Amino acid sequence: MKDGVNGVALAVFIFFFLLVTAMGFLASRWRKAENENSLDEWGLGGRSFGTWVTWFLLGGDLYTAYTFVAVPAAIYAAGAAGFFAVPYTILVYPLIFTFLPRLWSVSHKHGYVTTSDFVRGRFGSKGLSLAVAVTGILATMPYIALQLVGIQAVLDVMGVGGGEDTNWFIKDLPLLIAFGVLAAYTYSSGLRAPALIAFVKDTLIYIVIAVAIIYIPIKLGGFDEIFAKAGDAYSQTNPATGAPRGALVPPEAGQWTYATLALGSALALFMYPHSITATLSSRSREVIRRNTTILPLYSLMLGLLALLGFMAIAAGIKVQNGQLAIPQLFETMFPDWFAGVAFAAIGIGALVPAAIMSIAAANLFTRNIYKDFIKPDATPAQETKVSKLVSLLVKVGALAFVLTMDKTVAINFQLLGGIWILQTFPALVGGLFTRWFHRWALLAGWAVGMVYGTAAAYGVASPTQKHFGGSSKEIPGIGEIGYIGLTAFVLNMVVTVVLTFVLKALKAPDGIDETKPEDYTADAGDPGVQVELPPATAGTSH
Repeated sequence: MKDGVNGVALAVFIFFFLLVTAMGFLASRWRKAENENSLDEWGLGGRSFGTWVTWFLLGGDLYTAYTFVAVPAAIYAAGAAGFFAVPYTILVYPLIFTFLPRLWSVSHKHGYVTTSDFVRGRFGSKGLSLAVAVTGILATMPYIALQLVGIQAVLDVMGVGGGEDTNWFIKDLPLLIAFGVLAAYTYSSGLRAPALIAFVKDTLIYIVIAVAIIYIPIKLGGFDEIFAKAGDAYSQTNPATGAPRGALVPPEAGQWTYATLALGSALALFMYPHSITATLSSRSREVIRRNTTILPLYSLMLGLLALLGFMAIAAGIKVQNGQLAIPQLFETMFPDWFAGVAFAAIGIGALVPAAIMSIAAANLFTRNIYKDFIKPDATPAQETKVSKLVSLLVKVGALAFVLTMDKTVAINFQLLGGIWILQTFPALVGGLFTRWFHRWALLAGWAVGMVYGTAAAYGVASPTQKHFGGSSKEIPGIGEIGYIGLTAFVLNMVVTVVLTFVLKALKAPDGIDETKPEDYTADAGDPGVQVELPPATAGTSH
């Protein structure tokens, strides 16, 4: 690591940071709404985004600082096992092609802003809706924290903030400034801010990856040399575990872990509130269908990005915190000015999803906790005000996580969030295709999945953590090590199906379904399509 502050890289970073800050505040005038005091406008950008804006927004939403920092960091630390993120982002697109257009249509027809709105309307259950909302908020918090960790990793490598012995306020001041700016323009412009900034973020990422995948291998002697050095490094024994550090190819013993983690992550990705928020901001179901066909371009980028983990090993990068490996690789290999561009790509790659995530979590609280249980007669203006304030509180919580906890736990807590959010799949996706599941059975299945997933993850230790040290454990009845979230999901489904049979046999009362079959295929341009307001959202402007 270079001594002191990298002035050139910092200057380039500040330039791009100021650029996106200005864009964030100006975004409130972009596609300016007639009535800004509604969640449709502040939280969903007026449901007006076309194919390319949605593509950049979803790309900025899904391919985050986690992509730039954590995926190659996992490769750097353990080898090919970290590649699970590549197949799961390939599996996810055929999956969402089947259900996202249906969710968009019914949400457009009834004015739903969140997944919990849909669950409440479909099953007539505020309790089930509350469970989905709380899960979404809990799962989102560590995800936002991970974005701030990405920013902090870049600042550390640039030498900004001082060393570990520096006063905590001075050390974390740059992160606090970045947080304050993020909070301000999100509060001001809502979803329009990250939608506009995503253009800059994705452009920078594609440029950096294109240059890195050509320039760095040339400097390191080619991919043959990179893989040879990486293979040698992985064969060395890890003193903490007594086993080899990793492998270029997942070992047979790890194949169940790899496969279940990829499948479970694919099922979970579009259960996250921020994924749905970006989806519902589209202006038509056809926009969603087009995006499921062109979003895999990001998966191609992700595969190339993962190779940076091998390059960091070949370049001799030595860091205690693996999340610093790629920023350090960029500073070591690139000219200072282009290292600044790369750092800006990571930093902006954290700001965009953090903004969307905080908006999504705030919408869940406002619509499905505040309005459903605290103030049912809240006006659209009151809803918007509460959502803005909660978006600030969510970011403060994530910031507190980053400043008070060991940075190495951020990824594991984000993986715990994935275990949780996967338990909402039966209610959301199941509800889009069938009304057969009983609302009480879905709630019981969710509870079983949450309890098992949390308890199993709590019992996983790592060399640095006694609890929540990973997301894989032995699968009961099979004996193989697999993804805890997928095991919890299977238990969830078994309980849901069995209890549905029982409750229907006992003729337990169903909730009232306010949707109709034709609602799930309606489009914005269809004759006669009007937004219907469910009782819990009456008075909201659409």
